Amino acid sequence: MVDLKKQGPTIALIFTLLVMLSYSVEWIRVTVGSAMNVVLGPFIDNFGVPFFVMILILSGMTGLYSSLVQKYTIDYEKMQETQAKMRVFQKEFREAQLSGDEKRVKKLQGKQERMMQDQLDISRQQFTPMAIILVLSVPIFFWLLLRLPPVGVATAISLQNGIVLPFIGTVVLSDFAFWIVPAWIIWYMICSLTVSQVIRKALNIGGL
Repeated sequence: MVDLKKQGPTIALIFTLLVMLSYSVEWIRVTVGSAMNVVLGPFIDNFGVPFFVMILILSGMTGLYSSLVQKYTIDYEKMQETQAKMRVFQKEFREAQLSGDEKRVKKLQGKQERMMQDQLDISRQQFTPMAIILVLSVPIFFWLLLRLPPVGVATAISLQNGIVLPFIGTVVLSDFAFWIVPAWIIWYMICSLTVSQVIRKALNIGGL
């Protein structure tokens, strides 16, 4: 019988890869994006909310649910405990090596295997929240891709397709602002990271 608890991280990883691959399937992007547009579209079409404000709101929501999902699916107390033990172990191991105490080094090497297993368990915990966050985030990205004009199509910057970025100036959200990174991705990351830090501080869960 398959142990779902042990196989959970593997299943979550496979599911995560499948979700990421869906980005390359146009009909999936359009279908999901169109469904999201029924809910999100009126904010722009009917209420005139600027697109950069919609990105701010959606990225803030991403930061909120990402933090909550991680808080309730990852054992942060165990993670911090394991990290503290690893720091102590590394210090002891380094001291044993420098002192040339072969007996102590051999003893610590046996302990090292257990420490590495604990580290592996902590790493596996992160696959499940990653899958959940992707499922919640992908529809948002599909909607943004649906509503933003293709790169280079917009000839005039308006309230609905432009933004002013530090050191870059006024740009169309869908156009490349830094190397191959579109302006909307940069704005999304800035907003999401800022909100996430505030929420993580409030929830006392720290960073991954």
